[in-house]
Amino acid sequence: MAVKNELQDKVVVITGATSGIGRSCARIYGKAGANIVATGRSDEKLKALSNELHELKIRHLVIRSDAASEEDNKKVVEQSVEAFGKIDILIANAGISMRALFEDLDLEVFHKVMDTNFYGAVYITKYALPHLLRTKGSIVAVSSINGHRGTPARTAYTASKYAMEGFYEALRTELMHRGMHVLVVSPGFTGTNIRNAALMADGSIQGESPRDEGSMMSADEVAYRMLKATLARKRDIVLTFQGKLAVWLNKFIPGAMDKIVYNTMAREADSPFK
Repeated sequence: MAVKNELQDKVVVITGATSGIGRSCARIYGKAGANIVATGRSDEKLKALSNELHELKIRHLVIRSDAASEEDNKKVVEQSVEAFGKIDILIANAGISMRALFEDLDLEVFHKVMDTNFYGAVYITKYALPHLLRTKGSIVAVSSINGHRGTPARTAYTASKYAMEGFYEALRTELMHRGMHVLVVSPGFTGTNIRNAALMADGSIQGESPRDEGSMMSADEVAYRMLKATLARKRDIVLTFQGKLAVWLNKFIPGAMDKIVYNTMAREADSPFK
C-alpha cells in the first residue's frame, strides 16, 4: 500500500512503535523510503520490530523509551539526530487507554494516562521541534475520536486526547508562517491492542477487549491514510464513517449524543454501567 520513494532519505521518529498504529507506521513509512526511529518500552518487542524492519530492508534505529519520561524523550531526539543527522517527521503516537467510572478510578491511573498520552506528546515535540523547523518538516499527532467527543468510563483517555487537540492546534497556529506542518489524526475504532492493555480503576490491565476487534479499521489502513495525509500536508483527518458521524453529530445534537454514547458504552461486554 505504501507510496514508493515518496519519503526517500527522510528521517521519521515514531513513539509507541512496538504495536498497533505505531508499528504499522514503522513499516509503511519505511516502505516509502524513510529511515525509521522506533521507540517503545519493551526490549523484546523492539527486537521483534527491528527484525521485521531488517527483513524489509528498512534502515532503522530502535530506542527503549518511556513516553511519560521527559528525559527519555530528550534522549530519543538526541540519538535520532546522532544516527541520521536530522528529523523530518515526528509521529507522536504513544498512548494508553483506561476503562472505569471516574468515581471508582484511582487518580494515579488518571495521571499515568495523561503523562503518557499528553505529556509524552509534549515532551517529544519540545525536543524535536528545533530539528523539525530546520527541515520544515511534519508533526503527526495521533489523537482519537475521543478528542472530539467524550466517552463515559474513559474520562482520563478523553481528557488526554482533548488536551492533545488543543495543544497541537495552538502550536500549528504559532508555526503557521515558519514552513512547518502539523497534522492531527483522529482514528475511529481501530483493530489494535489498546483496549486489551487498557487500565482498570485500580491500574490493573483489562486483558480482553470488550469490542469486536476484527470488524474495525486495521492499523495498516490507518497508517497508510496517515502517510497520504502527511505527504499532502493536511491539517487534520478523522477516520472511519462511524468516527466522522460521531464528530458531526456531536457538533449539532450534543444532547442527543450524550444518550447515544451512553447507551452504546452500556452495551459493551462487562460494562461498568451494569
